[in-house]
Amino acid sequence: MDSDIKTRVTPLDELKLPTKPGSDCLVIIYSSDARQFGKRHVLGPEPVLLGRGSENTIVLENDSVSRRHCKIEKRGRTYHVQDLSSTNGTYVNDELISDYQLRRGDQVKVGDTIFKFLSGSDMEAQYHETIYKMTIVDGLTGVNNKRFLMETLEREIPRARRHQRPLTLVMFDIDHFKHINDTYGHLAGDYVLKELAQLVKGRLRPDDVLGRYGGEEFCVVLPETDLQGGASIAEELRVLVQDHSFVFEQERINVTVSLGVAILQDDNDVTSFIKNADERLYAAKRDGRNRTSF
Repeated sequence: MDSDIKTRVTPLDELKLPTKPGSDCLVIIYSSDARQFGKRHVLGPEPVLLGRGSENTIVLENDSVSRRHCKIEKRGRTYHVQDLSSTNGTYVNDELISDYQLRRGDQVKVGDTIFKFLSGSDMEAQYHETIYKMTIVDGLTGVNNKRFLMETLEREIPRARRHQRPLTLVMFDIDHFKHINDTYGHLAGDYVLKELAQLVKGRLRPDDVLGRYGGEEFCVVLPETDLQGGASIAEELRVLVQDHSFVFEQERINVTVSLGVAILQDDNDVTSFIKNADERLYAAKRDGRNRTSF
């Protein structure tokens, strides 16, 4: 709990906590292959090799993964991840590493796959908490996912009608995202998605809900906001992205977004509300991109 009382901070590994049976593990929280979500890889005394080659302990079939990409090994009581001179590098918590001691909750990115390192006294509780978060949070960007967005709209639409308050929806996507992937690589594309999501999230109000709808497309639910207010926020977001410096491995990437804004109509359900915003988004793209349509 938060408190104004000053206390001595003790690292978790110094505490004598009762332990439960179970091994430290890696859990896949993001992958282009949906079948991999939630898969748990138990860690033990033997090194675990990750790479594209069939000889690895964990095989990742992706062009951005090297044949022998990295390994995780136990040194004493701790686990370390070591990059094996891979082409695209190994990342921990978005930082490029060569050799790194893993701590509970660290996220290891190999190609387009993100693992979460779980270690501690209650492995099952950590695992189930991680799986729950995967149902509502997009593993790559850290913002809400499509499922959470749909549940939010199912809740907010009746609420807006009951209290006779406006509700606005903004849909946006990244202009020429395929060109970014083709020019700079898919790791750069992942960086842009995550950086963009956090940039937009930082501008929104506490009650606004941002989520990744799919691919490079995002939605923002704006409660108690009329069409003009929604268009104003959308335009602020457009300028914010346009003016932001996206730099990945010393390469500056020009990023813009197109946005569509719709207000809840009397005959709208969730599907038609999204469709209205989506139509405005495509109008913005037809009109030349890097613009807001409402």
